Amino acid sequence: MIASPNYISPEEYLQMEEKSSIKHEYIDGHTYKLDGSIDSHVTITGNLGVLLRNHLRGSECRVYILAMKARIEFLNRYYYPDVMVTCDSRDKETPGHKRFPCLIVEVLSESTEAFDRGDKFADYQTIESLKEYVLINTKRQRVECLRLNDDGFWVLQTYTSQDKTFQLKSINFEGTIAELYEDVVFE
Repeated sequence: MIASPNYISPEEYLQMEEKSSIKHEYIDGHTYKLDGSIDSHVTITGNLGVLLRNHLRGSECRVYILAMKARIEFLNRYYYPDVMVTCDSRDKETPGHKRFPCLIVEVLSESTEAFDRGDKFADYQTIESLKEYVLINTKRQRVECLRLNDDGFWVLQTYTSQDKTFQLKSINFEGTIAELYEDVVFE
């Protein structure tokens, strides 16, 4: 790959991001500023983070919310998932990013939904440790869980308010839709 004039190395990106008050994702030597979040997005993310932290307390797993980068080495990318869980001890070696998540969650927004469903999911699929990718809707109560099955295929399971509960099988978690969407005001 020939570096373009605006190209920055992964090392330069990490140094820049440490000092920046604005978060950026990194794709192939270029940075992309993250947009601000709306109330429902932040509330859902916080609710899920609390539920997962309580569930995983005392285990080897760690829950990261909004501010931890996921490193996709194979593709030279860094993303900021809304929620990420890693249970791999190798992730203790990198305090600024994680390389071996088993669960990644994106809370959907108008500006990122197509990317989260498309190219970002395709990128995340190259992470060998990833077992589950979850998309959470901010317009209505809907949770989409994409799980890697034993045959290597990603299988979709959708949960709505009619289901009452949802499962994150990668970490043996079951929660209620009501708890996930607690205090959320839909637009």
